[in-house]
Amino acid sequence: MKVIALQQHGGMDQLKHDSWPVPAPAAHQALIEVKACGLNYMDVFVMRGMPDMKTEMPRIPGGDIAGIVREVGSEVSKEWLGKRVVLFPRFPEGGVLGENGNGGLCEFIAADQRQLIAIPDGVDFDDAAALPIAYGTAHRMLFTRGKISKGEKILILGASGGVGVACLQFAKMAGLEVFVCTSTEEKGRKLKELGADHVVNYVENPDFAKAVWAASGKKGVDVAVNFTGGDTWIPTQRCMAVGGRILTCGSTAGHICEVDVRFIWHREVDIIGSRAYVPTDIEACLDYVASGELKPIIETKFPLAQAGLGIGLLEDRRIFGKVIVNP
Repeated sequence: MKVIALQQHGGMDQLKHDSWPVPAPAAHQALIEVKACGLNYMDVFVMRGMPDMKTEMPRIPGGDIAGIVREVGSEVSKEWLGKRVVLFPRFPEGGVLGENGNGGLCEFIAADQRQLIAIPDGVDFDDAAALPIAYGTAHRMLFTRGKISKGEKILILGASGGVGVACLQFAKMAGLEVFVCTSTEEKGRKLKELGADHVVNYVENPDFAKAVWAASGKKGVDVAVNFTGGDTWIPTQRCMAVGGRILTCGSTAGHICEVDVRFIWHREVDIIGSRAYVPTDIEACLDYVASGELKPIIETKFPLAQAGLGIGLLEDRRIFGKVIVNP
């Protein structure tokens, strides 16, 4: 089978278009023919290497996988044969597809039966592969952990990436007033088209807190989504209303962040962490798509041989929504 395999940490020159044997499913596994694979910023981290993240090489990237069950092991129900599935990205024993084990930039993958999630009628492979990590993460963070409610004001940093776009879509579905921060006029236009009520270009307005505070009527936002980290935490705190909550599920710009504790106690702000997703989050997202309530935003698609171009777009932050690879 054809694969894209990372040979060692480094740049895109380490991504090799290669031929590997088709994996044989173990007793508890199913063999899936991969029809679509969604890319995430995690694939950039895996490629470049992170001090706290060990990855055995060679490694096939790609954590969002949709396809068809072609074979099953002896312990797996034959009812799965021919079923359209999306894979839960976390391995039952821990770790994530594409990081701690091979991912979906290949023609076939063997996966534990506990990772199989049926795709409902009316949801195509590309849309299904756009959902698990980005939309699943956003769903858990906003609804399960953040408990957002209609009429609230929400600020989303990094709003043009996969998780950010998903947060915007879910927030509008739930009836919130949405403030977004982005880096270009073009991305701002696209966010407006998706329903953003207020757009702040942080390149033109580096002090985004001042712009958000003014746009909120100098009352602040009830909820802020910050998975950027780095130097954005104190400005985020300055955007908060009394009794607000800051939601975080990551730190793409740096893990060590300064905070101003005065805003925590003076405005009684809660900081709420959200750790990825569970299967019910992905199932909920699939149901939203099947019912027509949600349409995942896919900006571009690549054939398997050009998957590295998609990872490059993510690294350069030149993407809006999701990148899908079709083996």
